[in-house]
Amino acid sequence: MHTAGTSPAHPAHARSEHIPSPSDQSEHTGHGGHAGHSDHVAMFRRLFWIMFALAVPVVFASDMFAMLVGYSLPDATWIAWISPVLGTVMFAWGGSPFLTGAVSEIRSRAPGMMLLIALAITVAFVASMGASLGVLDHQLDFWWELALLIVIMLLGHWVEMRSLAQTTSALDSLAALLPDTAERVEGDGVVSVAPDQLQLGDVVIVRPGGRVPADGTIVAGSASMDESMITGESRTVRRGDGEQVVAGTVATDSGIRVQVTAVGQDTALAGIGRLVADAQNSTSRAQRIADTAAGWLFWFALGAAVITAVVWTQFGMGDDAVIRTITVLVIACPHALGLAIPLVVSIATERAARGGVLVKDRLALETMRTVDTVLFDKTGTLTKGEPTVTAVEVTGNRTPDEVLALAAAAETDSEHPLARAIVTAAQLRNLTVPAATDFRSSPAIGVSVDVNGTRIQVGGPALLEQEHATELPIADRWRRDGAIILHVLADGVVIGALGLADEIRAESRAAIDALHDRGITVVMITGDADAVAKSVATELGVDRYFAGVKPEDKSHSVADLQQEGRTVAMVGDGVNDAPALAQADVGIAIGAGTDVAIASAGVILASDDPRSVLSVIELSRASYRKMKQNLWWAAGYNLISVPLAAGVLAPVGFVLPMSVGAILMSLSTIIVAANAQLLRRLDLTPDASTGALGDGSRDPVSTS
Repeated sequence: MHTAGTSPAHPAHARSEHIPSPSDQSEHTGHGGHAGHSDHVAMFRRLFWIMFALAVPVVFASDMFAMLVGYSLPDATWIAWISPVLGTVMFAWGGSPFLTGAVSEIRSRAPGMMLLIALAITVAFVASMGASLGVLDHQLDFWWELALLIVIMLLGHWVEMRSLAQTTSALDSLAALLPDTAERVEGDGVVSVAPDQLQLGDVVIVRPGGRVPADGTIVAGSASMDESMITGESRTVRRGDGEQVVAGTVATDSGIRVQVTAVGQDTALAGIGRLVADAQNSTSRAQRIADTAAGWLFWFALGAAVITAVVWTQFGMGDDAVIRTITVLVIACPHALGLAIPLVVSIATERAARGGVLVKDRLALETMRTVDTVLFDKTGTLTKGEPTVTAVEVTGNRTPDEVLALAAAAETDSEHPLARAIVTAAQLRNLTVPAATDFRSSPAIGVSVDVNGTRIQVGGPALLEQEHATELPIADRWRRDGAIILHVLADGVVIGALGLADEIRAESRAAIDALHDRGITVVMITGDADAVAKSVATELGVDRYFAGVKPEDKSHSVADLQQEGRTVAMVGDGVNDAPALAQADVGIAIGAGTDVAIASAGVILASDDPRSVLSVIELSRASYRKMKQNLWWAAGYNLISVPLAAGVLAPVGFVLPMSVGAILMSLSTIIVAANAQLLRRLDLTPDASTGALGDGSRDPVSTS
C-alpha cells in the first residue's frame, strides 16, 4: 500500500491484455446452495393452485356456506360427501407443510404461526369430520372454512418464499476469483493444473493480465499488482522478488513466477470467505416480527380456548363449551397475519426493483429505518474506482492541451489504467493526438515513443531518476492531496506533469448532504493511504473516515461502530467489502460491484448512484409502517373476535356466530391486502440536485 509522499511508478501493459472479472469466471463456476428456496417456491405455487381447485367444490358444497350466502344444495347423498372427501385431501396434502412446520416448532420449543395454523386446521378438520359423521353438532361443519384457510395460508407462504428466492452464493463468487487453471513449473516445462491441486512449494507462472492462483512469494520477475479486489487499494502496487502476492490478485503488466506458500483454507481469500460466512450466520438468527406476533397470538388463542372450555363447562353447557372452544380456535387462525408481512415484502421489493433497488433480505429492509450511521467504501462507491486526470502543470511556453496530447500519444498503445485515463482525458477535451512510433515500455519506469523526431516519455519517480530530471514543485501539493503524479518529458527534459486521482462521483455529495439532513452520520472507509482518504473526505464532507484498512479490519471497523451503539449500514462493491457488508446491520452492495459483495449484502443498488441509499431508507420506513398497520389489522381482528367468539358478552345475550366471525376474518384479509397495495405509490426517484426523493416519497396513508 502506498503512503502519503510516494508516487507509484507507471508501467505499461501488453497490447492485448485482458483481465478476467469475477462475473466472467462465475460463468464457469456456477452458483449453488440455494436450491431450497426455489424448491419451496415451486412447492407452494403448485400446492396453492391444486388446493384452490379443490377448495371451489368444497366451499360451494358446504351447508354452512350455502346457508350463509343464501342458496340451496341439491338433496343428494353424494353432495353431502363432496366437502368431507375433498376436505380430507386438502387437510392431508395442502396442510402438510404447516403440520410438519408445527412439529418443528414444537421440537424447538418456539410456538409460532406454523403451530397456530396447524392447530386451527386440525381442529377444523376433526370438528368437521365429526359433524359430517353425525358424532358432533352440525354447527361444527367447518369444511369451507378449512378449505379457505389452507388456500390463503398457501398463498401467503408462496408469496413469502418467492421473495426469499432471489439470492446467490457468496462463497461460490469468492471461488470465482481464482483462475480456472494454474501453470505449474515442472522441470523444464509447464503443466496446467487446477488451483486446488497446487501444493506448498510449487512454483507457478502468472502471465500479464492473469490472476494469482494461490498465496505465494515472487521468485522471479516483478509486476504491478491489481489488489483492489482484496485490499480495496485503488492503485496498482509494484511487487518484486521476495514479496508476497495474494490469490485472486492480478499481475497487470508483466509475467511473474510465484512460489506457493498457502493453499486451500489457509489463503487470504479463504479467510475472507470465513469472515463472510461467520458474519452471515451471526445475523441470520434474528426473529422476524411476524413470527413474534404469531407466537404471542398462539398463546393468546390457546389461553382463550382453555378459558372458554372451562367457563362454559362450569355453567353446565357441555355442548356449547365444545362449539365455543372450537370456534375460538378456528377464528383465531391468522388469515390476515399470514399475508401481513409477506405481501408488504413482495410489493415493497417489486416497487424497489422498479426504482433500481433489489431487496434480498427482509430483515435488512426492516432494519434500514433504524440506521443512524452509513459507512461508505470509497473506491467504486463514493468514487468511480478508476483514475482520472485531475490537473495538468506545464513548463516554459507549453500549454496544458499540448502536454496532455503528447502524453496521450505516448500512452495510446498502453492498456494500463493510468494510460487509459490519460487517453480518455485527451478525448474528452477533443484534442488532436499526434501519431507516435517506436513505442517502448519499461516496467516500473514508464513508456516512451517518438513523435515527429522528439522522444516523449511519461512515467513516475523512477523515470525522473533515470533521466536525472527534477519533479515540478506542484508535485508536493498534489501528493498531499493523494494524487498519482506522472511527469512528461521531451528529449529528457520535463515539459509538464499530470495529476491523476480516483474521480469522485457527482452524486456523492448530494447523497451525503441528504443523509446529514436526516440526522444520519456518514463514515468513509478505504484501503487507500491517509492522504487520499483525507482529500476525498474533506471534499465530500463526511463525518469520519478510516484509511489504510485491510480486508479483515473492515469488518472489525463495522463492529467497532456497532459497539459504540450505532446501527450501521455498509455500502460497498468489492470482495474486500464482503465481510463488512455481512457484519453490518444492513449490507448494501453497489450493483456494478462483484458477485461476492452482492451476495453478502441484504440490499443491492442496481445503479452506482449512492443517492439510492436514500431510496432504501424511505422504502424501509414506508414498509415498516405498512407492516405495523397490517399486523394491527390482522392481530386486532383476533383480539376483538376471539373474546366475542368465546362468549364474553354472553351475559348480555350476544355470542359471535361462526359465520360473522368468518366474514370479519375475510374483511381483515382484504384490508391488509389493500393497505399493502398503497406501497406502489411510493416515489423512489432521487432529485438530481438535492438527493431528496420525489413528492410521493412519504407514505400515502401514514398513520405511523
